[in-house]
Parts: sequence; C-alpha cells; structure tokens
Amino acid sequence: EQRTTMSTRVLKTVVFMGSSRNVVAPWGGDSRLGTRVLEWVKSTLSIREGKLGESKIKHDVTVVDPLEVFAEGGALGDLSRGDLTVPTFFLKELPPKAAALKATINEADCYIIVSPEYNHITPPALASIMGHFGGSIYKCKPSGIVTYSPGPWGGMRAAMSIQVMLHELGCIPVSKLVGLPLVADLLKEDGSPVEPDARMLHQMPGMLDQLEWMAVAMKRQRDETGTF
Repeated sequence: EQRTTMSTRVLKTVVFMGSSRNVVAPWGGDSRLGTRVLEWVKSTLSIREGKLGESKIKHDVTVVDPLEVFAEGGALGDLSRGDLTVPTFFLKELPPKAAALKATINEADCYIIVSPEYNHITPPALASIMGHFGGSIYKCKPSGIVTYSPGPWGGMRAAMSIQVMLHELGCIPVSKLVGLPLVADLLKEDGSPVEPDARMLHQMPGMLDQLEWMAVAMKRQRDETGTF
C-alpha cells in the first residue's frame, strides 16, 4: 500500500459584505438580515477542507464590511463616504488604514461576495466599497457570489448585475451561484442552520469547489508570469 501525505494550501480569501443596513424595519425583523448569511459563510469557510489533487485547501478569511469600513475611524471613514467621493486610486498616498485595506484586497487569492438585492440590482454599499479601489488589485483572481433575500428569489436578480461588476473589476465570477431565499427560515441569528440538511445550503460546496480550483490555477499563473 502506497500512502501519500497531503499538503495544505491556504488561500487568502476576502469576503465582501454587500449591505450596510443598520435599522429595524417598522414591521420588525433583523437590523441586517445579511449578518446571518455572513456568519454562516464565515463558519463554513472556517471548517472547510477542500481537496485539489494532492492538496487540502483551507481559507484564511478577512471580512470587509461597509458598516465598519465607512464608520468613523474605519478604513475609509475618514477619507471618503459611502457615495464614493474619493476613489483611492485618485490619491498618490493613502492614510494607513486605507492603505492596509488596499493591501489586503490586493494580496487576496479570491473573493466571496455576500449580498442582498436592493431594487433587484447591486446594492450601493457593495458597489461603493469595491469601487473605491481600482481593477488592478482585483484582476486575475476568481470570485464567488452568495446572495440572499427575505423572500423567495434569493437575490438572484442582483447576482446577475454583480457578475457584470466583478467581470469589469477583473475578478472573474465562477459559474455556480449560492442563492438563499427566506433566510430567516434557513439560518438563525448567529448564522447556524435551522436545519443543517436544508437543500438550499447545499449550494455552497459546489461554488467553493469551483472557486478553489480557479484560485489555485490563477495564483500559479500570477506567480509564474505576473498579471496582464
């Protein structure tokens, strides 16, 4: 019997949260329903052990959340606003926190977008937080999309416009999407599943399989030839 020891490859994974909502609606509910989804994504990635050839794939996760980034003292809070008054690529030098955020995005191997749909399109917080940085730091990397909604459509209409934005930034979205409808029925407030075997939650492994394959392949090419 021949045994091989699997190596472990750790991907630097940046998760962008697409909602900055922070208020309870008059009819009640969460101040931000997406926090449940964000926590579920973080938990899923923390225990994920993908397999690619002879390598295990794990994720070193950084969350970029507009509620924190645009807050007072946040990475962009003292530089710009949510309506993108100061693109970072217009400045020769950035304040330390903004420079650190740019470096984190630049050094990532892949991106995951967690987003609702507002008016059936990309939420302004997501377009702003990603658009504050030029495409040169996103390009030649893959991305995966996780959308959600309180209703039956799971944010799929927004996913279509998010795909276009990611293509333009150069972080090519993988084909498999994760769309979570009726989130409060799927996930508890802390992000743990109401029913771990719920069919809609089984979308995630397939998307991650594609994301990890692309991330490893694109990193290998970046290391060998650089980007275009």
